[in-house]
Amino acid sequence: MKSVHDVIISPVITERSMSEASDKKYTFKVAPDANKIEIRRAVEEIFGVEVESVNTMNVRGKIKRVGVHTGPRPAAKKAVVSLTRKSKSIEFFEGMV
Repeated sequence: MKSVHDVIISPVITERSMSEASDKKYTFKVAPDANKIEIRRAVEEIFGVEVESVNTMNVRGKIKRVGVHTGPRPAAKKAVVSLTRKSKSIEFFEGMV
């Protein structure tokens, strides 16, 4: 069984994810082999909140070039976690909104 800290890799900090944070929707980069149940348990245990739903997406790595050389960026998996209305917000995102 995976540790909860192996499931959640990092938060995603973008304009869109910060605007969704006001609606209690938070975006995280997660392990590629993690499923929705593991992501739900990891967020609830790490941050002490109640999760309503989890939406996941696989992001393909874009092909980039530097001079003559081309190569792909690594592929990643993202999860958008929605919290319940009565749940507290995640403190990590509060200072950024």
